Amino acid sequence: MSVEEVQSLGNAIRQEIAKAVVGQEETVDLMLVALFSGGHILLEGPPGTAKTLLAHSFAATLGLQFGRIQFTPDLMPADIIGANLFDFQTSRFTLTRGPIFTDLLLADEINRTPPKTQAALLEAMQERQVTVDGKSMALGDRFMVVATQNPIEQQGVYPLPEAQLDRFLFKQLVDYPSADEERRIIAEHGARREVMEPAGWGVEARADGASIGAALETVAAVRLVDEIVDYVTALIRQTRTVSDLEAGASPRAGAMLAAAARARAALDGRDFVVPDDVKRLAPALLRHRLILSPSAEINGRRVEEVVQSIIEAVEAPR
Repeated sequence: MSVEEVQSLGNAIRQEIAKAVVGQEETVDLMLVALFSGGHILLEGPPGTAKTLLAHSFAATLGLQFGRIQFTPDLMPADIIGANLFDFQTSRFTLTRGPIFTDLLLADEINRTPPKTQAALLEAMQERQVTVDGKSMALGDRFMVVATQNPIEQQGVYPLPEAQLDRFLFKQLVDYPSADEERRIIAEHGARREVMEPAGWGVEARADGASIGAALETVAAVRLVDEIVDYVTALIRQTRTVSDLEAGASPRAGAMLAAAARARAALDGRDFVVPDDVKRLAPALLRHRLILSPSAEINGRRVEEVVQSIIEAVEAPR
C-alpha cells in the first residue's frame, strides 16, 4: 500500500463516520493516527458529546470486532479479562473469555472503576495480551482501546494513575459542538425516536484487517530523518527542565510521538515526516503525561499552555 492509498483510506473512513457523527473532525484525525501507529486514545468530555457513538462508528468503518465495557465501581478484573470456571459436566476448568477479547474496545467511563480494575488493562494495552491464571493469551495486532471519561463528575470517580495514562497515545479533550454543528445534531438526531446503531445511519466498513495491516506497514516505512529525531528528542527533554512542571515526559513518550508523526505524514499522503507533524500531535500526546508544579497550579497555569510554550521554545528544523 502506498502513502496515497493510506491517505485515501483515511478520507473514506472520515466520510463514513461523518454520516453518524456531526463535527469532531480533530478527534477522528487523532483516532486514525492512533490506529495507524498502534496506539490507544482517551477521550475526555462532558456527557452527550458523541464519544460512545464516535467509537462505535469508528469500529464500524474498520470492519473490526467491537466490544464495550461500562466501567462501574463494582467492576472486577475478571469481568474484563475473564476467568477459568469449573465445568461440572466435564469436571474441568474452562476459560470464559471477557469482553477484552475483541479488536476495538470501548472502555466507557474508565475513571469510574477502582485502580485495581483499571490495572487489568495495563498488560493488554502495552503488550496486547492478557494473563489468566499464569497463562498468557494474545489479543491480536489490531487490538485498540478507546476510553472515555467525564471531567465534570466529581463523586464516585478514581483518577487514572500515571502508569495507566502513559499507555494512551493521546488524550483528546472533546468539547461541545459549535452553534451550527449543534443545530445539525438537533435537526438530524432529534427526529429519531430510537437510539440508532452506526449501520442505521448508513455507516459502512471501508477497511478490514488486511488493509489496516498494509497501512501499518506503510506507516512504519515513512522516513524519519535525523533532524526530526533530534527535534522530538529536544521537545521531550525540554519538558523536564520547565519550572512549571513537576514531572516531564518519559523516553517512551518520545518514541510514541515519532511513531504518531509517521502516521500523520502518511495520512497526509507523504512518505516523510515534517516538523509540523510533530507540532500538531504534541499537545494531545503530552497533556496527560505532564504534571504541573504546585506553584503553576496556584497561578492558574494549564498544561496546554505549558506545552505550547515548549513548542515555541524549541527550534524546529528547516
